[in-house]
Amino acid sequence: MIPAKKEKKTFVANHLLKKIQKINTKTEKEIIKTWSRASTIIPIMIGHTIAVHTGREHLPIYINKYMLGHKLGEFAPTVNFLKHTKKDEKSKNDEKSKKTNKSEQKVKRINKK
Repeated sequence: MIPAKKEKKTFVANHLLKKIQKINTKTEKEIIKTWSRASTIIPIMIGHTIAVHTGREHLPIYINKYMLGHKLGEFAPTVNFLKHTKKDEKSKNDEKSKKTNKSEQKVKRINKK
């Protein structure tokens, strides 16, 4: 029998912890820049603004108590989907192929009967 795992330890990047501890000693709060999206949000981070890298820019995120236990990367999306433009040929072709597939399926059903 395999023994049950103990509770996982949370990962927080060392450089991020050091920056937060340094800022906690000051009275002023600064925005902390980080590339560590995998770091888990822990209680000493509450009240700080952390700018998380999205691959293109740093997105500032204000940490509150409801974010505890989540990863920083969950709050900074890397891909922003925009609607297809009217001139977008790929989306038009996809819609046409879906329509033809549906009509082909109807013909197959009728032929089977």
